[in-house]
Amino acid sequence: MIMTNNDILKKLRVALQLKDTDIVEIMGLVDFKVTKSEINALYRNEEHPKFMECKDQFLRNFLNGLIIHKRGPMPPKKK
Repeated sequence: MIMTNNDILKKLRVALQLKDTDIVEIMGLVDFKVTKSEINALYRNEEHPKFMECKDQFLRNFLNGLIIHKRGPMPPKKK
């Protein structure tokens, strides 16, 4: 059984106890605008007419935002 990006996003959401508003906030940290309704479409069953596939770009931006959310922004490099 192959895990899709949607499955990964669902499992991270449950493991980290994130709400839709948390995910919108996390995506905003990397300047990726998303609405709560778009996030809900990612969690729907594949057979649902309003199901939306989680693309690689979305998952990548979510993971980058999650790093900033958990660790804080990257400190400036010393010259």
